Amino acid sequence: MQTATQKRYYTPEEYLELEEKAEFRSEYRDGEIIPMTGGTTNHNKIAGNFYSYLRYALRGQDYEIYIADVRLWLPRYRQYTYPDVMVIKGQPVYTGTNTTTVTNPSLIVEVLSQSTKNYDQGDKFHYYRSIPEFQEYILIDQYQYHVMQYVKTAADQWLFTELESESATLSLSTINLQISLPEIYEKVDFSNSSDEE
Repeated sequence: MQTATQKRYYTPEEYLELEEKAEFRSEYRDGEIIPMTGGTTNHNKIAGNFYSYLRYALRGQDYEIYIADVRLWLPRYRQYTYPDVMVIKGQPVYTGTNTTTVTNPSLIVEVLSQSTKNYDQGDKFHYYRSIPEFQEYILIDQYQYHVMQYVKTAADQWLFTELESESATLSLSTINLQISLPEIYEKVDFSNSSDEE
């Protein structure tokens, strides 16, 4: 007779202690530790391109821009996650005693992979909406020209825009920046796309 495997649940404190020593990153979802998959070169290029354009456009202004390695804490849902790109207007609000985890992004960018796209568009967006400062969510497909934009227009109201043409331009709402899809996808090789992620 087989016995069901007991699932191990962790406190946020246990997760943070394990994460400090870990050789690879994991997310925390209300007691569960979820290992993150490895990124593709296309994923890396897209996130890097977006970060670079933001960095250049916002130089000298009161914004902080973070890429991949900075953790986000979502207290309402007890979630720790690592967005691909985050923008914070003004100063970051940290949780804990160090500067590794923030709580107040206004803009979040996620590059979609086969293994995470449903979660990024569904539950994760739901969790992100619990952030009072959160105003804009950008989802970028790494396998084709396809960008989805959600902009908060009022309490509990979001405007959706979808861009699928190589000639399209994304106009960010939370900051004064327009970025064309060829700029977002610079040096991305769709023929190299695979399901490795």
